[in-house]
Amino acid sequence: EWEERQKTRQLEMEAVSKALSVLAGDDAHDLFTNTFNPALVQTATAESSKRRSAAARVLSNAANKLHNPRLSALAYRVKLDAFERVKKAIDDMVTALLKEKADEIKHKDFCVDEFNTNQLQTETKEREKQDLIAKIEDLEMTIKTLTEEIDALKAETAEMQVQMKRAGEDREKQNHEFQMTVSDQRSTQQ
Repeated sequence: EWEERQKTRQLEMEAVSKALSVLAGDDAHDLFTNTFNPALVQTATAESSKRRSAAARVLSNAANKLHNPRLSALAYRVKLDAFERVKKAIDDMVTALLKEKADEIKHKDFCVDEFNTNQLQTETKEREKQDLIAKIEDLEMTIKTLTEEIDALKAETAEMQVQMKRAGEDREKQNHEFQMTVSDQRSTQQ
């Protein structure tokens, strides 16, 4: 989008430059003089033009006598004053286009900076995500290992309780046998 606007601005600037060169060119002047119809000219404008030409001649003659380049430039400006508004409009248009171009460049730079910042943040978050996934996998492996160890310890505890119960029963049996033996020996001694 930005490149398209840049291209459009460049084309507009070229068109304005061409229009200015066409208006100021000898071909345009010749065409104007060939197609000029004096009946269509307003008299006020013609009188104004005559006065402007006369003033330009007076200033030019004075500049030649006094050898003053400022008067000569003033005479030239008075002579070309009719195109001054057109030139000013074209200059204003060129200025506006240059300002718009500068604004678009500034906007593009802002967008590029924001895009780069966003991409950097995305990469950072992606790395953090991968680190957390690895940590979760490690913790899951630890949980699995500890669960297996707990189950093994529970099984050992259950086995020990069974062995203690058997040992208790064996002691009771042995105690009973011992008591019987002691009782038999007492009865034999009496």
